[in-house]
Amino acid sequence: MPRAGWLEAREESRLRRAALLPLAAAAALYGAGARIHRSLYRRGLLRARRVPGSVVSVGNLTLGGNAKTPAAAWLASALQRRGHKVALASRGHGGRGGPGVVVVSDGRSARGRAEEVGDEALVLAAHAPGVPVLVARDRGRAALHALEAFGADLLVLDDGFQHHRLARDLDLLLVDAAAGFGNRRVVPRGPLREPLRALRFADAVGFVDGEPAAAELAALARFAPQARRFRARRRPAALRPLDGGPEAPPESLAGAEVGIVSGLARPAALRATLEGLGARVVAERRFGDHHRYRPRDLVGLAGGAPLWITTEKDALKISADWLAGAELRVLAIELEVEAAGDLLDWIEGRLALGP
Repeated sequence: MPRAGWLEAREESRLRRAALLPLAAAAALYGAGARIHRSLYRRGLLRARRVPGSVVSVGNLTLGGNAKTPAAAWLASALQRRGHKVALASRGHGGRGGPGVVVVSDGRSARGRAEEVGDEALVLAAHAPGVPVLVARDRGRAALHALEAFGADLLVLDDGFQHHRLARDLDLLLVDAAAGFGNRRVVPRGPLREPLRALRFADAVGFVDGEPAAAELAALARFAPQARRFRARRRPAALRPLDGGPEAPPESLAGAEVGIVSGLARPAALRATLEGLGARVVAERRFGDHHRYRPRDLVGLAGGAPLWITTEKDALKISADWLAGAELRVLAIELEVEAAGDLLDWIEGRLALGP
């Protein structure tokens, strides 16, 4: 699969700008459509569903890879530990779900396959044990079901910044510090899902895995000076065999030659994580984000590297029977939020949540 780096490059040569000029018209149409769609809901020409209880969205402004799903799971678990009745709602991207609501987890056990409910919903259930997880294209229907079936009074939306059909009380935006806003253009000319001015609708902006560049800070100062800022990082937590068994610490990869199997929006981030652990990457098989794996995708792994690494969401769609002797392990990632208590206090204050 071609690399997405050209979408994320902050600086572009004249030659590259000229080569990408044919995409400018499509990007202009896409950006206009995104602005109009948001404006119709904000002006009340299209009505957003409002539900009892509080709704918090965790989303992003760019194409995937911003840690929004682990952030949503972290937030739901943290608020639940503070005594709130929380549920998580996901669109179920990559799944074949119909128009109804699917309960992926009732807070006690998870069910469903990735090809049916989407890989992100199962990752949410794994990282937020005890929190019900629901999938629906219309997150408003998921919210009502969560209220009725589980008594939830607080709904956390995974990837909800562009989901205007459900009214939110708070919008948290995640930004990968390394990629930032890329070339600051909307798709297909760049990585933005909306024009950069949509930043002004974020109540808080979190930078993940590093310090933001000057360009991102300038964009925030211009469009979202009121937004609270916070920082978080993705931390390798464990190394697990695909088919189960004892875990190993991520540090055990130091000095190892590894290959990578991934279907991610930003595969370079996984490579950087592995190299940061001291592994030497000798092979890669990259697929599109939310790729549905087939046995042919894993043919010949054993000859390419002595050990292969994949992600939790990829592992949900790979069968151990397809490996033909190759060793594949799953790198589990956890999100760490700086000054987490202060951020949670602020969220509870903004939502006027009781203790």
